[in-house]
Amino acid sequence: MFLSLSLAAAAGPPFLTDDPEPVDFKNWEAYLFSALDDASGKRTFSGPALELNYGAAPELQIHLEVPTVWSIPKVGRSSSGLGDIELGFKVRFVQETDTQPQIGVFPMIEFPTGNASRGLGNGKAWFKLPLWFQKSWGDWTTYGGGGYAFNHAPGQRDYAFGGWLLQRSVGDRLTLGGEVFSRGADSRPGRSTALANAGGIYEVTPHFSLLFSAGRSFEGERHTVAYLGLYWTWGPEKKLSDAS
Repeated sequence: MFLSLSLAAAAGPPFLTDDPEPVDFKNWEAYLFSALDDASGKRTFSGPALELNYGAAPELQIHLEVPTVWSIPKVGRSSSGLGDIELGFKVRFVQETDTQPQIGVFPMIEFPTGNASRGLGNGKAWFKLPLWFQKSWGDWTTYGGGGYAFNHAPGQRDYAFGGWLLQRSVGDRLTLGGEVFSRGADSRPGRSTALANAGGIYEVTPHFSLLFSAGRSFEGERHTVAYLGLYWTWGPEKKLSDAS
C-alpha cells in the first residue's frame, strides 16, 4: 500500500507524525500538496491533493482530504485518477502546561472513492485511531504517539503505527524538524517498515507558507518518501503554530 496515502494523511504536514493541536475555533487551514512514495514494486504520486481543516468548536477540528493519485508500477501500466477521500476529526482533551504535554485523538475514515483495481485506492472503507502528544519549550517542540489502523480490504491487514518528531524554530520564518516513523505490515504478504524523515516550514507571509520534507526507510520494506505543499490559513486568529 502507498505509505504516503495510508499514513501521511494522518500526519501533521509535511511530516508523517501528527500532533494533538486542533485549528483555532472558526479558523480554516488549506493545504495544496504533492506526495511521493517510491517503493520497491511501485512508485505512487499524490497530486494535486487538497486538505482542508476547520475549527468547528473549541478543541475540535474537522478534517477533509481529496487526493489525485498517480500509480506507476515498475512493470505494467500506469494509472491516474481520484484517490480515496479522507474524513476525520481531531479532539484535544488535555491542555499543555509547564509540567504536562497536550494530548489529543485524531480518528479518521478513508472512503473507497479511488479505483482499487487500478491501484488508486483501497477498495473498502478503512479506519485509523491514533493518540498524539506534544510539548514545547522555547524554540523547540516535540510531538508524537501512535495508534492502530483497521483495514479489511482484500489483501490488506490491520496494523499498528507510531512516530516521534523534534523540531526547532530557526529565526522568524523557518522551522526545521526530523522524525522517526514506523508501521506494521499492512498487506498480505507484506513487511513492517521504519523510516527517518526531515523537513520544514518556511513562512512566506503570516498567512501563507511553504512545506517540504523527504526521507527513506532504514528497516523493513523499502520506501523513499517526499512531500511539497502550500499552506494557507485564515479566520479570526491566524497563527502558523496552529498548522495541524
